[in-house]
Amino acid sequence: MASSGATTTIRPEEAEHFARLAQRWWDAKGPMASLHEVNPVRLRFIRQSIDSHWPGATGSAKPLAGKAALDIGCGAGLVCEPLARLGADVTGVDAAAENVAAASAHSEAGGLDIRYMAGELAALDIGTFDLVTCLEVIEHVADKRAFLFDVTQRLAPEGLLVLSTPNRTAASRVLLVGAAEAVGYVPRGTHRWSDFVTPEEILDLLEEVGLEVTDRRGIAWSAAKSLHLSDNEALNYILAARRKT
Repeated sequence: MASSGATTTIRPEEAEHFARLAQRWWDAKGPMASLHEVNPVRLRFIRQSIDSHWPGATGSAKPLAGKAALDIGCGAGLVCEPLARLGADVTGVDAAAENVAAASAHSEAGGLDIRYMAGELAALDIGTFDLVTCLEVIEHVADKRAFLFDVTQRLAPEGLLVLSTPNRTAASRVLLVGAAEAVGYVPRGTHRWSDFVTPEEILDLLEEVGLEVTDRRGIAWSAAKSLHLSDNEALNYILAARRKT
């Protein structure tokens, strides 16, 4: 397994971009509206993956009770808070201190005890976790291989990783970058299409860091279903992975 050494994966300009949105992160009709719309779909996949990875959790209201969860690139806590409600001891890490401050304020107001930290993942002394989530993050980092190595270092031996990211296709270039930014569905400058990662590339990178994919679904949109889990990966996909056995 390759080591990331002292590689820095945070791009300062990316951190600054999202830091400017911190105070409106929880506004479901604001600049992060797209995340609010996709979040229930991502959480549905996360719950399915939890039930598959820990069969004893199936049907439980708190399937993560007694487990530690880490959300990487947590923003203002849209995933951390649902994980806490599923019973997990949650840590959220983000490149922007402004996001961490907004996340902390929101979780405290909601009576949730969540640990938030800002900084480079590899530099934080936070231990390992049963569940690691990394949603719409890898397309924003400087060194994807080094980043996934650092992610893997945070995964407990029997842990579960859930990762999602846009696919690099002609459709995603037109819809997720061109059209979405033109109409204000996502803030301008959010995405660089050349940084999107195909499923095949992710599989190769995960293989290099010693992980195997156990499930993978597309996140698609239709007029009938809106955003939903699908076999169509043209725009976005989400996967579950674990250490190779």
